[in-house]
Amino acid sequence: MNKKKLYLQQLISALLFVVVLVLVGWLSVRHDLHWDWTAGKRNTLTEASKTQLASMKDPVKFIAFAYPGSEERSSVEFFVERYKRLKPDIQIEFIDPSSQPQKVREYNITYAGEVALEYQGRRENLRGLSEQTITTALQRLSYTGDNWIVFLEGHGERSLEGQDTQSISQFVQVLRDKGLKVQGLNLVKTPQIPDNTSTLVIASPQSALFDGEIKLIQQYVDKGGNLLWLADPDFTPGLQPLADTLGISWQNGFAVFPEYEALGTGHPGIFAALGYPPSAVTQGLEQVTLFPLVRSLVAKTTAGWSAQPLLTTTETAWLETGALDGGPVKLDVDKGDIAGPLNIGMTLTRDKPGAEAPKAAEPGQPPAPTPQQRVIAIGDADFLSNGYLAQLGNQQLGINIVQWLAARDSQMNVDVPKAPDVDLFLPDWALALIAGGFVISLPLILLGIGIGRWIKRRRK
Repeated sequence: MNKKKLYLQQLISALLFVVVLVLVGWLSVRHDLHWDWTAGKRNTLTEASKTQLASMKDPVKFIAFAYPGSEERSSVEFFVERYKRLKPDIQIEFIDPSSQPQKVREYNITYAGEVALEYQGRRENLRGLSEQTITTALQRLSYTGDNWIVFLEGHGERSLEGQDTQSISQFVQVLRDKGLKVQGLNLVKTPQIPDNTSTLVIASPQSALFDGEIKLIQQYVDKGGNLLWLADPDFTPGLQPLADTLGISWQNGFAVFPEYEALGTGHPGIFAALGYPPSAVTQGLEQVTLFPLVRSLVAKTTAGWSAQPLLTTTETAWLETGALDGGPVKLDVDKGDIAGPLNIGMTLTRDKPGAEAPKAAEPGQPPAPTPQQRVIAIGDADFLSNGYLAQLGNQQLGINIVQWLAARDSQMNVDVPKAPDVDLFLPDWALALIAGGFVISLPLILLGIGIGRWIKRRRK
């Protein structure tokens, strides 16, 4: 009887063990758990990449040209696997360059390990693999429009090509990396704003525009064109007819922020935006942004336009209408200073003139939105310049502004930051210690060991 009970217990234990193994195998297939202990979580997709994948409804295909058994194949699988966890319809195909030379020519492959990325019939080759390169390429492939971001030129505006700190060439390159098409436009040489202009950018002209140019810009706005207007306080903004059309008024002077010492900005004229009013442009933006030497503006009551603050100062700030020469300044309303809070930037929207009314929604579906005309006016252009673009959240805000104006709402806040732990920085003494150890000490030790063994053998 005892032996039967023992056999039964052993049988039940064996069955339970098999059941546990089956459950563990089933759970390992159904659930995939990962832990990322790197400082920048670079082995885990950022929220920017997740947002980008969520906006892509069709399958994505990675075509890797790598030799069988090579390290390049393992590297490609490592990077693509992180994307497949969020988008199961991602496909990956490996092609042996030696056996399919016709494919190499077709895809314009230049070296083994190169990857071609395909989406909706469009293709882009990746010269290197990282989350930044992959997600940025996905952004470019997901943009199907033929519209352009057009920067006004010819009146001392921020240069699109210059490499000095005042130019905006780095920001222009960032926009192109995001798949946006950018070009400059001199209305004196080409007196027409192209019909495929998605957004017109006026980046703080230093001299007055001709009446004919102002008329062309007004016609563009009257027809429903989107506009980004940046106006530094150093120069009169001009374009008064345009300001009247938009229902805004630029206030001349420099915004002063008495809390600059506590914030550590280094100058009372540098505005650090620590928070933002509710806006589609800044929704999800949690970074501080810096605006050196800014002016404020106010919105008048204009039929059809809806004005919302985009960048607002605290009540302690004020607009200094006198000189801001580095000496002590204080609010003096009697001399024309304007007490805060101040609006440094504003968004303006209205129903797009001439746009067709949205079709009636099907039963149970939300009504289709009415096409909008969008305008952003900011009293500073420095925050997008080469000298300040990399500061804190300036680049992300600039991208969001252009994406919103170009009606690419799903692409906003899609900017993969560089991982903070990919570079190793050592003090000079540590570099000297490493160099001395490997270049001098280690060779001498190895040489001493060799000589010692040779002497020992000679004595035998």
